[in-house]
Amino acid sequence: MLTPTEKIWHNGRFIKWDDAKIHVLSHVVSYGSSVFEGIRCYETVAGPAIFRLREHVRRLLDSAKIYRIDVGFSMDQLCDAMVELVSVNNLQSCYLRPIVLRGYGDIGVHGTKCPTEVYLACWEWGKYLGEEALASGVDVCISSWNRIAPNTLPALAKAGANYMNSQLIRMEAQVNGYAEGIGLDSNGFISEGSGENLFVIRDGKMLTPSLGSSALPGITRDSVLTLAAHMGIPVVETVIPREMLYIADEVFFSGTAAEITPIRSVDRITVGGGKRGPITEQIQKEFFAIVRGTTPDRNGWLTPVGTRNLAEVTQ
Repeated sequence: MLTPTEKIWHNGRFIKWDDAKIHVLSHVVSYGSSVFEGIRCYETVAGPAIFRLREHVRRLLDSAKIYRIDVGFSMDQLCDAMVELVSVNNLQSCYLRPIVLRGYGDIGVHGTKCPTEVYLACWEWGKYLGEEALASGVDVCISSWNRIAPNTLPALAKAGANYMNSQLIRMEAQVNGYAEGIGLDSNGFISEGSGENLFVIRDGKMLTPSLGSSALPGITRDSVLTLAAHMGIPVVETVIPREMLYIADEVFFSGTAAEITPIRSVDRITVGGGKRGPITEQIQKEFFAIVRGTTPDRNGWLTPVGTRNLAEVTQ
């Protein structure tokens, strides 16, 4: 459950958490016309820092452009606002959720006459798939629900409507006793989890579905690709058949929420040794060392956050 914080940023000003409301007939309620991001702020040895803030905001603006939503704020404005949001809520670590939505106005499907509402919220949030999952891994299944086809909804956009598909994948998995589900693309190849990108390791080589397999261009996915290059691990973006997961040496999820989470079984078939593998562990340790500030941030991924007293913030 959400743990409320003091302030949410709305269209350029801070408001109280409980005042962040929309009308039931807002366009987004009927048609899912929103784009959003999930961003983590980590507690580092030097204080709180937001992970890959500009890359997340760029994807937010890209998503809005694809759906023809005029955001009305620049990248710099949104980045500065999120840094201040964490600061005014006096948080050392948190999850940030920027949302751009079509608000109350016209009820027509296209919604271009509706006002754009921009909200930035943050709250404390732990490990998405559980703390123990980072070491022991999770059990997953191949979903009966395919990922969206490329000519239906744009998979490159992180849009609210797209996640109705993700909900079906996740709910089916949980009902059947799995931690997560994996969707196949329209050609029957591996795409991604309900909210995570996927990596497969076989004979020291790392494979990941290409963006053409209806996979979201994940920021953590990109981080893994960068880390693997630094470590000399060969990576191939390619189509991956379902059965490759069964015979892989290691499989892991990546994502803002999931971070780097190993997969121990797929469809009740044990992956490798049934626990976190050595390459997954290597990637995981380097990732957490960077976000916690215990190793140099050589890629410039962390945006430091100063803290301020809430009394300084006027509504």
